[in-house]
Amino acid sequence: MVTEKPMSTRWRDGLDMVKACDDAAVRLFVVKQNRRNATLQLLKRAIEQKRFGRIYMVNVNVFWTRPQEYYDAASWRGTWEFDGGAFMNQASHYVDLLDWLIGPIESLHAYTGTLARNIEVEDTGVISVRWRSGAMGSMNVTMLTYPKNLEGSITIIGEKGTVRVGGVAVNEIQHWEFAEQHEDDEKVATASYETTSVYGFGHPLYYDNVIRVMRGECEPETDGREGLRSLETLVAIYKSARDGKRIQLPLEY
Repeated sequence: MVTEKPMSTRWRDGLDMVKACDDAAVRLFVVKQNRRNATLQLLKRAIEQKRFGRIYMVNVNVFWTRPQEYYDAASWRGTWEFDGGAFMNQASHYVDLLDWLIGPIESLHAYTGTLARNIEVEDTGVISVRWRSGAMGSMNVTMLTYPKNLEGSITIIGEKGTVRVGGVAVNEIQHWEFAEQHEDDEKVATASYETTSVYGFGHPLYYDNVIRVMRGECEPETDGREGLRSLETLVAIYKSARDGKRIQLPLEY
């Protein structure tokens, strides 16, 4: 079974999906196509190779726009039941980067607001994050950018390196500097790409993995349990914003 992001809007539903597929011996895939972007693949490798040394700070920005007409086009949009807000829906792939790239989150504190759109959920929000590694950071999201999508970016500042991947959808490596050189540095210029949408070109690579898994040739890159990792962060964001307090992770199962 293939499900888009988010795999569900409720933590318990996500857990039930994984269990149901386990019980039925069915594969569960959660689409995370941004992970396959050439820009983020280079960044992931740099982290795995420990080129940053200790990571000190991380910032993620999603400055996009969704006009009222977008939400009015379908009754499910902008609802808690079927959609979720700017974090859960539009910025879901960027929430995924917090764990996939940087590692397990220790705690977070969030503020969300519905500042301009006539919807149930948030159109704007910010979170402060502390990772188990000690790194600190923030994520800033809004669907109110005038007049069009402006930025989808991640900046990492470390002991021995600084990188910023920006553009409208993490499609441009805008800064890449490390204390020690590596052969991957020569790939930076060709990793960036032009995009006409915020979706990038990772979907064909993602579905190739799905096909190869079904053929028994490899393991899934993002299965149901992997999908739960970003869902857990999303649920923690909403719990923090609702209750006005810092939320520890992992959540209680």
